[in-house]
Amino acid sequence: MLPSQSDVSRRVRSRRRPACRTWINRMLSGVVIGIMTSAIASAAPVSDHLDLAQYRGQVVIVDFWASWCKPCRESIPWLNELRARYAAHGLVVIGVNVDAERSDAEEFLREVPIDFEVVFDPQGELAKRFDLQGMPTSLVFDRAGNLVETRLGFRQAMKAKHEASLKNLLNNTGH
Repeated sequence: MLPSQSDVSRRVRSRRRPACRTWINRMLSGVVIGIMTSAIASAAPVSDHLDLAQYRGQVVIVDFWASWCKPCRESIPWLNELRARYAAHGLVVIGVNVDAERSDAEEFLREVPIDFEVVFDPQGELAKRFDLQGMPTSLVFDRAGNLVETRLGFRQAMKAKHEASLKNLLNNTGH
């Protein structure tokens, strides 16, 4: 069973590291979370499932969003900008949509295009695993697969702070 977000947050706060592999590596070694996706009329790449294991060695932002989320209309364009600016430095952004109706998400995407992979979670399985408290929520994983930040909501005033934190993670190559 996967740890809850609160368990993960406690680990991050206490800065303890598992002796063997990180929990995300344990989760991803052999366990691929399958969530079906379909082609969207946007530039967003789509896949048949979410497989974070393929991004080992990169900094990953997993951003949970919904069509009814007003702050998502501001956070997604900013995530597009971050991806464009830092992809060559090892940043990967993955969006997880939690709308029950895919048509709601598709309408949103026509208005607010996404330039990163989108995974649909209509049953809220991923959201439950991470015990999300609201939308948008971004989970930031370092190159070793450790959850290092959980960002609830989106505030323009926090963009510079979040980007500085991201730059630090990207500059840490683990060597």
